[in-house]
Amino acid sequence: MTRSISQLELPHSISLLEELASKSIEKGPFTYVHSGAGNESTLRANEAAFEDWCIVPQYLNDVSSRDTSTTLLGTTFPSSFALAPIGVQSIFHPEGELASARAAAACGVPFIASTLSSYPLEEIAANLGDTPRWYQLYWSNDEEMAISMVRRAEKAGYSAIVITIDTSLLGNRERDLNNRYSPLKLGKGAANYLYDPVFQGRFTSPPSADDPEVIKSIVDIIFNPSLTWENLKTIKEHTKLPILLKGILHEEDARKALLHGVDGIIVSNHGGRQLDGCISSLEALPSVAEVIQGNIPVLLDSGIRRGSDVIKAKALGADVVLLGRPFIYGLATAGEQGVEHVLRNMINDIDVTLALSGCASMNEVNSSLIRRKK
Repeated sequence: MTRSISQLELPHSISLLEELASKSIEKGPFTYVHSGAGNESTLRANEAAFEDWCIVPQYLNDVSSRDTSTTLLGTTFPSSFALAPIGVQSIFHPEGELASARAAAACGVPFIASTLSSYPLEEIAANLGDTPRWYQLYWSNDEEMAISMVRRAEKAGYSAIVITIDTSLLGNRERDLNNRYSPLKLGKGAANYLYDPVFQGRFTSPPSADDPEVIKSIVDIIFNPSLTWENLKTIKEHTKLPILLKGILHEEDARKALLHGVDGIIVSNHGGRQLDGCISSLEALPSVAEVIQGNIPVLLDSGIRRGSDVIKAKALGADVVLLGRPFIYGLATAGEQGVEHVLRNMINDIDVTLALSGCASMNEVNSSLIRRKK
């Protein structure tokens, strides 16, 4: 049962919050967010990669006034991070993405809504108010559906489209398989389909998450193993919003992103939940950033847990990072207040780490600030 912050003094340590989350929700939902694919080597590598680097501070600099913000693609990230697109959030708390959106709005943290959200993208947008928001798209094997969702996102005030490219198939998530737990098959994460006019038009009566045939039809169209770089032309024909690709790890894919006119990339291995045994996001970052050469924004997710991680990622070439599991642990433990607790801790940690590194602005963070452990 999710606990109220009034009943529980929430810890500042992510590891302790993770432990509380494991006791606040059932095994299936907790394992779903906590676990990774295969034997979870990539999941472990994502966090371990940050330990391979040390911050080398420079002192006697005036850090009395600090600016932790970064602006890219018309969006200002006050603390240089945003909430990563995580779907099916109602399995962690009844209010799911709505609670997370309100917490993000309270803290001024940009929000990326998932295709597989528990609530429709329009309702999430309403709970964000004026807070910047992007929409993450699983490019369906049903092109008409994908285009419909992009148009809805644009109409609802989302200012960029994030296309996830590392989900041609669902990863082999052994712990979920052992638990026989699949939120999608339980009807979670179906809202954006159920409320979509194109999807609704394919049924003689309003589609319901309680109908196994409806859920099967959603599961059957989510992923697109035939997706190629040429498909990007289609989405560009149907939106004027900036397009980012999430899942870039190889330098060659970074080159192709530039060649195909993508507006930004996210260096990501899906939090270790797709291809086990692949390179960690942080390890991939420098070579990808070297190819991009500042021509388009570079973001990073997978493994971000604290302020020092943000500074290290920035020094290695990321403009902004995305925070994932930590805010879900807050959501599972104390709903909206739990998410806000995590965000305010992260905001403070970034500010303190920046100052103690000897920098007054994120613009001052570069590769000279860190060294690799020998």
